[in-house]
Amino acid sequence: MNQFKKYNLIAGWATFAFAAVVYLMTIEPTASLWDCSEFIATSYKLEVGHPPGAPLFMMISRLFAIFAPSPAHVAMMINSMSALASAATILFLFWSITHLARRSYHKSEEELTLPQITAIMGAGLVGSIAYTFTDTFWFSAVEGEVYALSSMFTALVFWAILKWENVADEPHANRWLILIAYLTGLAIGVHLLNLLIIPAIVFIYYFRKYPQITKWGIVKALAVSGAILIAALYIIIPGTIELGAFVDRIFVNGFGLPVNSGITFYAFALLAILGWGIWLTHKKGKVLANTIILCVTVILIGYGSYASVIIRSSVNPPMNSNGPTNPYGLLGLLNRDQYGARPLVKGNYYSSPAIAVTEKDTYYLSDDGKEYKKGSTVSGYEYAPGFEFFFPRMYSSKESDIAAYNNWVNDGKEIKGRKVPFRDEMVTVPTFAENLKFFFAYQLNFMYWRYFLWNFVGRQSDIQSTGEITDGNWLSGIKAIDQLFVGPQDNIPSEQAANKGRNTYYFLPFLLGIIGLVYQLNRDGKNFTVVMTMFIMTGVAIVVYLNSPPAEPRERDYVYAGSFYAFAIWIGFGVLSVFQATKRWFKKENVATAVIATAICATVPVILGAKNWDDHDRSGRYTARDFGLNYLTGLLPNAIIMNFGDNDTFPLWYAQEVEGYRKDVRVMNMSYLGGEWYIDQMKLKSNDSEPVPFTLPRNKYTYNNEFLIVNDLLKKPVPIKEAIDFVKSEDPRTKMSIGGKNADFLPAKQLIVPVNKENVLKSGIVKPEDADLIEDSIVVTIKKSTIDRGEMMLLDLLSNFDWKRPLYFTTPSGIDELGLRDYLQLDGFSYRLVPIKTVPQSSWESGRIDSEFLYDQLMNKYQYANIKDPKVYADYFVQTNFGAVQSRNLFARLAKQLVAEGDTTKAIEVLDRAIEEMPFNQIRHSYVQTIPLIEAYYMAGADEKGTAVLEDYAKILEEYIDYYFRFKGKQAGLVQTQLRTNISLLYELYTLAQKYNQTEEAGKIEKYFVDKGLMDA
Repeated sequence: MNQFKKYNLIAGWATFAFAAVVYLMTIEPTASLWDCSEFIATSYKLEVGHPPGAPLFMMISRLFAIFAPSPAHVAMMINSMSALASAATILFLFWSITHLARRSYHKSEEELTLPQITAIMGAGLVGSIAYTFTDTFWFSAVEGEVYALSSMFTALVFWAILKWENVADEPHANRWLILIAYLTGLAIGVHLLNLLIIPAIVFIYYFRKYPQITKWGIVKALAVSGAILIAALYIIIPGTIELGAFVDRIFVNGFGLPVNSGITFYAFALLAILGWGIWLTHKKGKVLANTIILCVTVILIGYGSYASVIIRSSVNPPMNSNGPTNPYGLLGLLNRDQYGARPLVKGNYYSSPAIAVTEKDTYYLSDDGKEYKKGSTVSGYEYAPGFEFFFPRMYSSKESDIAAYNNWVNDGKEIKGRKVPFRDEMVTVPTFAENLKFFFAYQLNFMYWRYFLWNFVGRQSDIQSTGEITDGNWLSGIKAIDQLFVGPQDNIPSEQAANKGRNTYYFLPFLLGIIGLVYQLNRDGKNFTVVMTMFIMTGVAIVVYLNSPPAEPRERDYVYAGSFYAFAIWIGFGVLSVFQATKRWFKKENVATAVIATAICATVPVILGAKNWDDHDRSGRYTARDFGLNYLTGLLPNAIIMNFGDNDTFPLWYAQEVEGYRKDVRVMNMSYLGGEWYIDQMKLKSNDSEPVPFTLPRNKYTYNNEFLIVNDLLKKPVPIKEAIDFVKSEDPRTKMSIGGKNADFLPAKQLIVPVNKENVLKSGIVKPEDADLIEDSIVVTIKKSTIDRGEMMLLDLLSNFDWKRPLYFTTPSGIDELGLRDYLQLDGFSYRLVPIKTVPQSSWESGRIDSEFLYDQLMNKYQYANIKDPKVYADYFVQTNFGAVQSRNLFARLAKQLVAEGDTTKAIEVLDRAIEEMPFNQIRHSYVQTIPLIEAYYMAGADEKGTAVLEDYAKILEEYIDYYFRFKGKQAGLVQTQLRTNISLLYELYTLAQKYNQTEEAGKIEKYFVDKGLMDA
């Protein structure tokens, strides 16, 4: 073994070990928020996750889960899989950098001198360890999500093509290409991002096989790579399944054979044909054809992981997204039908008038499961002629999105646009220039370059930004530069300064990467093209393809990790450039100069690691797990809890499916209830939970029936069962039309739900001592003219559950439009439906309170994610989820109820516990959670404690007001909303202090207002 290979092997595995230790030390010990809880749950029992599914990820995760000593450690083992996969990514990055670095010397491994080898190893170490500590990659490396494993496949495939490049002229070199094809097929079972590396692979092949580079050759290489991408995305992935579904339909409907018999025959026939093609081309010596057919074959074999989806779905597991028990169901899962489509090359603007609903044909199984029936689903809208445009970026017609378009394009004012005639009116649509302005300002700059700069320049905070300059932007740490973009940097509010996500790298990683980029461009133009292609395809190309709306529920930087990976290669090349400079400085080339160059550049990974550690160390954090347990804790037996989002659903699934907690409860995601497949699943027993008592037949909620018109014909309340029976009937008088589609309708807006008092008491929905408060019926008042499928099924449930099973909601806002907020009881993280009327006091204080029950929940049973430990990282989404359940407000409401009942001692105990479990240095102040806490202290007679909280909050608000007043010019206009909000909040504290006779504190705030000239404001 020559020196280069020896050192390359040792140093490569050293980087793997280093990265593995870093990631294993900082993994979350249990499930994380967002999709991680679902992925872990589906992996543990090999169930079916959300589209497009990730079957290979689940199988590999299941392998790791087998070694968990108990169900409580399953999440940690799956997180460890992500950590090790990420460490493997760093290993392959190291070897990719050293390979490309060696190529830049245009020497063989044996010709390299020891100083050159040392510099190349330094390049690999600096580039790979810098990437180890980058914000985006580290985030995915420590949680059970697909992106870590997807990154590993991308890195492995890129390394494999470099290995092929080494031996391209040797016999059997094509085996590397076949391995790459197989890995690509496998990667489809994790995430499609891996496909974006195909153009870089094609360029490496072109440069290696065609030494004479021409412009026409470059064009051909681009065309070939585009053709391969299109073939993979639109032929191999959906096309093979679509053809298989067609064959299956022939076997089932034509031959009377069982479902999936046709696709099974098709799969074996396809492999047989490909096998015959491999044999024939080998026999005739057709090397290129043989290689192509082999590659297609192994891609399909790797892609075959999706067979597990149909297999597992067929046994009806508790989590069975889209119910893909047959090839048509699998096709819908792969195509992500439930999420809809975004226009790419041509489509509508937000103001384009729709003239009809567009549909697409689909096939579904009959109720007896013995034949396929043809149906149709709404696929979008048809727009008036002349209202579909090239490269539409502003397409969403949601009011909030239109307001955001105005903000991004015209500083909050209505977009000027241009007038286009439509019938007898003129419709304003954005100009193409305005469309491009949104693309560059928001989609490209805000949703890509901002993330890029987070990783290589610095980050302002971990708070998600919607365009504000005060949070979530990039930040270098060089005040003179930063203040030009994000405002003053001296005397910033203490809360901002303490944000662990505030990381500044002083442009060092960025500058070293640019130096490396220029170095590779000058020394090795071919491989520079390869890396640049990878950088663009996994960055800007994704921006174009995603066509992001102007508001996302979370930051999306994780999808661009491949682009940041490519830039890390240039960071490594920066070492070689510095090595050249040190040689010139010392006028000699030796190991010492190489070591000096490496040491200088090592400041980059050092600063990245030092700055990023505290906001990437998730050890000791149990937010998702504890929230999932808390939602389920205290629910009555055999309850149904209705959820409205990811973070109030997935952690519950994790608690049930992995840790086996409260399996008698049926978790029902109202967002999914819009899918007929999910309604079907709710009608089945799941774990220890009985079926949800729906009564509507399938033909009333499948495919063509996606909404219900509320037609107040009767002008009076009607019994809900009578109304639902009306919907069930096939009487042609129940039919109406909306948007060109037929729909059933309800005959009244007010529906009477009778109350079975015996069942209410027997099921424990109401305590016997509150029996006198039970009403004979409750009235559902529908506030909309149409309701969606999920709301229709909720009405069906209310018509039939007869109070035998308790119903819970994770938020009252989800049922506002059905007028049920008056009949809730606050049980902690959830609201119980009770037949006792309680008029909401405010939008955030719905439901009556059973103080004895709620006290036991909050003080004895709930867990608070170990968040009181200052070492535990409470990031923005941890903060947001504590806010979503109004955690401190729960304690405040309980305390106020205890005060009303005369128990001030217990009330103060409750309030003290809230601050103990959720200290303000971990979970920040907010209006909804702090004002009620202060008020409850005053009501309980604990004035000193209430004033202490008020002073602390007032101090923070004053810091923000002072800070915003220091903004000048255009920047001052950008912070006016925040300034007014904080002034308003401080005034709320002032009025609160006055209300409870805290004259000293009120005087302090009043003096502040006077000094700032804000009394009139």
